[in-house]
Amino acid sequence: MNANNLIKDIIDKKELIQLVLSNKRNKDVEYTKINIRPIKIKDDFMYHLTYSYSNKEIHKNLSDKECIEEIISHINGNFKQVQLYCVNNDYQILINKKLNANVIKKKATKKPVDISHNRKKKYILEEDVPCDFLQYLGVMNEHGNVKKQKRDKFRQLNRFLEMVKDIESNFDKNKKIKIIDFGCGKSYLTFALYYYLVKIAKFNVEIVGLDLKKDVIEYCNKVARALNYDNLNFQIGNISDFNEFTEIDMMVTLHACDIATDMALFKAICWKSKVILSVPCCQHELNSQIKNDLLNPMLKYGIIKERFSSLATDSIRANLLEILGYKTQILEFIETEHTPKNLLIRAVKSKEEVDKSIVDEYKELRNFLNASPYLEKLILENNIISKEQLI
Repeated sequence: MNANNLIKDIIDKKELIQLVLSNKRNKDVEYTKINIRPIKIKDDFMYHLTYSYSNKEIHKNLSDKECIEEIISHINGNFKQVQLYCVNNDYQILINKKLNANVIKKKATKKPVDISHNRKKKYILEEDVPCDFLQYLGVMNEHGNVKKQKRDKFRQLNRFLEMVKDIESNFDKNKKIKIIDFGCGKSYLTFALYYYLVKIAKFNVEIVGLDLKKDVIEYCNKVARALNYDNLNFQIGNISDFNEFTEIDMMVTLHACDIATDMALFKAICWKSKVILSVPCCQHELNSQIKNDLLNPMLKYGIIKERFSSLATDSIRANLLEILGYKTQILEFIETEHTPKNLLIRAVKSKEEVDKSIVDEYKELRNFLNASPYLEKLILENNIISKEQLI
C-alpha cells in the first residue's frame, strides 16, 4: 500500500479524524511533532495543524491540497512515523532510513467528531492575534503565538476578563471609570484589565496599581509608558494608607495574604465601589479561632481544618458583602490543577441599605464557628453597621 496515495485518498474522502507525525528524523526541523485534525471555519472544510516545539506551539489552518502536500513533504525525510485515525480504519506508517514506508492497517479506535464545533476555544484575548501587552510581558511572541510555558497564564487572563465582561454593564461609558488594583505585583491582570476596558470595550478609565515593591512598581510604570497606556499608573504603598480616591468604580485584589484581603474589601466598601473582584490567599485568621464540638471529628485533622477555615473565611466575607447591599458570588477563577487559590469573590453593588434578611443567617454561622472575623471588626469599628444590628 503506497503511503502517499493512502494519505491523499483519506483526505480527499474526508475520512480523517486525526493524524500525528512524530519520531523526528531531521535534526534541522525545530518542532518535534505535528498534530492534524479537520475543522470547519464558517462553511470551509479545513485542516488545523499544531506544531509542537520544546517551549511553544504554532498553529496553522490549511486546505485539503495544502495539507496533503505538507504531510507528504514531512514523510520524505523529516519524520519516521505517521499515525492516522480514520472513520473506518487506523493506519500506522513507519518510514525507514531509505525513506521506504511500511503501512500497517488496524481497526478504527476513534469515533468521528462534529467538526462544526471542533474549533479552538474563543478567548477575549485571541490566540494567534498579536496583543501588545502580552508580547511585552512575554506571553506571546511577535506573531501572536502563545508561548507553551505561558498557556496557563493566558487562560487565567482570559478567565479574569470573562468575569469583568459579565459586570461591565454596571459602568457608565460617559464617565471615567476609576479602578484600583491592590497588591498588583507584576500586573498581568492590571494590564489585561486596561487593554480590555480601553481597547476592546471602549471605556474611559483611570487605573492605579498599588504594591510595596519598588522594583516591581518601576517596571510596571516602564511597561505602561512603553505601551502608551496613558491612564494606567503604578504606585508604591500599602492598602491601609492609600487615600487618593474618595470613590471608585472597581476594586481588584489578587492573592492578598490573610487579612490584607479584608483590608482591601473594607477600603472598597468605604469607597462605595460598584464592583469588587477579589482572589483571597492564605486565610489563616479563622484557623486558630474556629471551635465547635460538633466539628471536632473533622477539624482534628490539620489539613481538613485548614481547608475548612479557608472556605469559611470566604463565606463570611461574601455574606458580609451581601449584608452591605452587594450581590455576591464565589466563582472558580482558574482550575485547581494550576493553583489551590482558585476562588474569586465577585460582588456588585445592588442597593444602599443593609440587607436585614441575611443578618440572622450570618450571625448564626459566625457564632457556630466561634469566629471573630477581621472584616466584621473593621465594619463595626467604623460604624458601617451598628453593633446592635450585627452582634
